[in-house]
Amino acid sequence: MRRVITTLAILLVVVVAGMTALVLLVNPNDFRTYMVKQVEQRSGYQLQVGGDLRWHVWPQLSILAGRMSLTAPGATQPMVTADNMRLDVHLWPLLSHQLSVSQVMLKNAIIRVTPDSAAQKPSGAPVGPGDAEPVSSSDNGWSFTISKLRLADSLLIWQQPGGDEYNFRDLNLNLDQDASKQASINLATRISRNQRNVSVNLKGQMNVAQYPHRLVGQLDELNYAIDGANLPTQGIKGTLSGQGEWNGDNQRFSLQKMQLTANDSALDGSAEGRLPQQLNLALHATRLDIDALMANAPVTDSSAPQRANVVSTPVIAEPRMRDNSNSPLNQLDLTLNLTADSSVWRGLTLTNLQIDASNQQGLMTLSKLQGKFGEGHFSVPGSVDIRKPVAQVAFQPELDNIAIAPLLKALELPETLQGTISLQGDVSGAGLSIEEAKRNWQGSADLEATNLQLSQLNLQQMVRRAVARVSNRVTNDQPDDQGIQQLSGRVSLKQGIFSLPDLQGGNSRLAVQTKGNVDMVKQQLDVTINMMLRGWQGDDKLAALLNQQTIPLRMYGGWNNLQYSLPVDDVVRQQLQSEAKSRLNQWLDRQQPAKQP
Repeated sequence: MRRVITTLAILLVVVVAGMTALVLLVNPNDFRTYMVKQVEQRSGYQLQVGGDLRWHVWPQLSILAGRMSLTAPGATQPMVTADNMRLDVHLWPLLSHQLSVSQVMLKNAIIRVTPDSAAQKPSGAPVGPGDAEPVSSSDNGWSFTISKLRLADSLLIWQQPGGDEYNFRDLNLNLDQDASKQASINLATRISRNQRNVSVNLKGQMNVAQYPHRLVGQLDELNYAIDGANLPTQGIKGTLSGQGEWNGDNQRFSLQKMQLTANDSALDGSAEGRLPQQLNLALHATRLDIDALMANAPVTDSSAPQRANVVSTPVIAEPRMRDNSNSPLNQLDLTLNLTADSSVWRGLTLTNLQIDASNQQGLMTLSKLQGKFGEGHFSVPGSVDIRKPVAQVAFQPELDNIAIAPLLKALELPETLQGTISLQGDVSGAGLSIEEAKRNWQGSADLEATNLQLSQLNLQQMVRRAVARVSNRVTNDQPDDQGIQQLSGRVSLKQGIFSLPDLQGGNSRLAVQTKGNVDMVKQQLDVTINMMLRGWQGDDKLAALLNQQTIPLRMYGGWNNLQYSLPVDDVVRQQLQSEAKSRLNQWLDRQQPAKQP
C-alpha cells in the first residue's frame, strides 16, 4: 500500500512540475495572433481579445482573457462581446507548442443576432447571377466546430430585419458536441416584454453537421413560465417536448410529435412556420382548461347566491384603455386546427370541441368553432378584427338544446331560468369580453326554448291563488305541468338591451305570450307574461271567462329587488260587476210590465 501511495505522489509531483514548467515556458500571448487568424480563415469573422492572456491551471488547464469581441464581415456591431473569456485547452498539444481548445466559456456576454451584427457585402462589390437565390452550399458561411461552449449570465439580442428587438436575459448555455456533430444543449433564459415575463429552461440534442443551414434535434424537455399583464394571477406554467428542425436558409422551422402542457391543459400535435410571422398549428387536447389560461375567467363558487354582482369602480381608478397595437397577432399569419376531447370555458364543460381558425395580420376568421355541451350542440363561426384599437367581432351562433341555467352563469347573468334553448342568430359589435358584449354588441336571433321554469315561480299556482283570493266560485284542480313546455319567437340585442317583442308558447294547460326587455347593463328588466290558464270549473260564466281570459303577469325592477304584479282581481271583479249589472237589468226588465195598468 505504501508503494502505491508513493507512486501516486511521485506522479502527482511530476504532473504538477510538468504543468508548472509548461506554464513558465509557454506564453499564452503567443497564441493571440494564431487564434485571430484561425477564426478569420474559418469564418471570416474578426476576433479581438483585449488585455494579456494568462494561465489558469486548476481544475482545468485554461487560458484566461479579458474583454473580447467577434464581428462579422462588414457588420457595424460585433456579434459577440464578453467581459471575460476562458479557453480550456488540451495539455499534450502544448508540448509541441500547438493550441487545442476543448471548451470556450464566456461570462457576461452580449450576443447580437440583429441586422447590424449580420455579415454585409462590401459596398460596390459585384453581384453574381446566383446572389439572388438562397445560399445552401456547405462551403458558405461558417460551421460550429467548438466541442464545448459555455455562456454564463449573458444577454441575447434578437431582431429580424424591420422587426422588434427581443432581449433574452440571464442566458446560461451549456453546449457539447462530439466528432460526429451530435450536440447536447442545456439552456436557461428569460425575457420581459409588454409587462409580461417569460422564463424557459430546456434540455435537448441537436445534429449540427449542417449548421448554420440546417439543424435537426430532439427537444427532451422545455419548462416555461409566463406571468404579467392580462394573464392569470398564477401565471401560465408548463412543459414542451418534440422533434424539431430548423432551416436557416429560408428561416423555416417545424416541431413534430409535440407534447405540450399549460397549467391544467395537455395537448399534442405539430407546429411549423417561418420566422418572424408565419405559424401553423395542428393540435389535439385531451383536456383544455381555457379558464386556467385566461386573466378574466369567472371564479366558480357553488355556495354563492344566485344573483348578479355589481362591481363598483374605485373613485380614483381610471378606465383602462384597451389597445390592440401591441398584439403579436397583428404581425402574424396563423392557422390553427384544434380538437379537444374535454374543455372548460367560463365554467362550462365542453366536449368534442373543434376549432379551425386563421389569422392574417390581425384579421381572424373562425371557419369552425363547434362542440357539445351536455346533451346539446353549439356552433359559433365568425370573425374578429383586432387591427383597430378595439376589436370588431361578427358571429353567427347556432345553439341546439343547450341548458339555459349554466349558460346564464357563464354570461354573468342571474340563473333565474331553467330549461334548454335552441337559436340561430347573427351578432356583431366591439370588444371581446363579456362586459363589452353586453354593452356594445347588437344583433337578432330566432329562438326556441323548451321545458322552461322560472326560479321560485310557479305560474299556474300563482294564478290559482290570485283567483281564490277574489272569488271561490271557480276552482282549478288540475296538476301543474313542469314549466312552459315550449316558447319561441325572435329576440334582439342592442346597446345592452335584450328585447323580447313577441314570444309565444305554453303547455297543455297554459298558453303564454311574453314581451318586454331586459337591460343587461343597468341590470333591470320589464317583462310581461300574458297567461291563459285552462281547466277552470264551477260558475259556468266565470269559468268560461277565465278559460278564455288572458291574465298578465308583469315582472319589473332591478335583478336584486324584483317586483311583480298579477291583476287577477281586476279581471274577476270586472266579470262580477258585469254579471251583477246584467242580473239587475234583467230584474228591471221583468218589473216593467207589472207596473202597466
